[in-house]
Amino acid sequence: MNKKRIVILGSTGSVGRQTLEVIAQYPEKFSVEVITGWNNTALLAEQARAFLPKTVVTGDKKNYQELKDALKDLPVKVLAGTEALNEVVSGEVDLVMAAIVGFAGLMPVLTALEHGVPVALANKETLVVAGDIVMETAKRKNVSVIPVDSEHSAIFQCLQGENGGIEKIILTASGGPFIGKKTNFLVNVKRDHALQHPNWHMGEKITIDSATLMNKGLEMIEARWLFNLKPEQIEVVIHPQSVIHSVVQFVDGSLKAQMGLPDMKVPIQYALTHPGRLKNDFPRFSFKNYPKLTFDRPDIKTFRNLALAMEALQKGGNLPCIMNAANEEVVHAFLKNKIGFLEMTEIIEEAMNSCQRIEKPTLADYQQSDQSARELAQKLIAQKSN
Repeated sequence: MNKKRIVILGSTGSVGRQTLEVIAQYPEKFSVEVITGWNNTALLAEQARAFLPKTVVTGDKKNYQELKDALKDLPVKVLAGTEALNEVVSGEVDLVMAAIVGFAGLMPVLTALEHGVPVALANKETLVVAGDIVMETAKRKNVSVIPVDSEHSAIFQCLQGENGGIEKIILTASGGPFIGKKTNFLVNVKRDHALQHPNWHMGEKITIDSATLMNKGLEMIEARWLFNLKPEQIEVVIHPQSVIHSVVQFVDGSLKAQMGLPDMKVPIQYALTHPGRLKNDFPRFSFKNYPKLTFDRPDIKTFRNLALAMEALQKGGNLPCIMNAANEEVVHAFLKNKIGFLEMTEIIEEAMNSCQRIEKPTLADYQQSDQSARELAQKLIAQKSN
């Protein structure tokens, strides 16, 4: 049996690192053909030594010489720049793990799909920004987009063997570190508080998104495109234990849920091995350790990012793209202590209200909308940080 040849976009991030850990358990099943990173050159070089890919890419050209020097004794091709990311996903590979955070992941995903390469999608922003174009490309090229987010992987797994008939899907949310808190508490929240997620160990950006509930809003938009749903077919419920990863309700009233410990390695492995499964030694769930599973409605009056995402989902067009761009900018600013926790929402809302709306955007429109929203968000951040 030939090994499955894998490209990992964003190998130095949380999902990328865990993907390599999964692959390391099955050296006879997978080969790492390409790894890419951005600023963590030391880790990228370390990964290259451990997995000996054919190609290593740093997205930032400023890091090229440092990476080249670090790998000069290895038979590894070193590339740099965003154009190199598009180059490596269009070669002779079997799967692209898209784990780059944010808008930057869009073009490599589209390029892979255009070349008929299946994508394991951990980059939810790709579908938030241009889900219509991405899924149309996948359909036209008859190539798979396999979700890696735990919630979307759960839905994907629940739909295996089913023949349509979805009434709605229910995305579960832990509620993040501030579940039950109100505005008078959140106004004083700092980055270190927001980075303390109770259940998951993730990268900084997604952890902040979880704290604001924006992550769940992004997942609603992602689910709309992944599973060809209407906005009213997507529901969010707070589930603090993060054991039920999501639920499908069918037209006959039957519910199917996918359960397990909060561990990203499980959906990562499923994406790598689909449609099969491989035995592993990951920790197992026991009901004895979870005698009570609880559920509640999300508080969208306090956590208004989720309400803004619901609005973007309903109105469509380029509004999700605008929202996403502004969100990326405010999260970056919050992590640098430039703005407050609640100010992130204020800036996102202003961008959504002020940027030009386009009902049926082209790819160029999405790119321009992203740029315009970022520029406005940066201006608003500067005003609030002065």
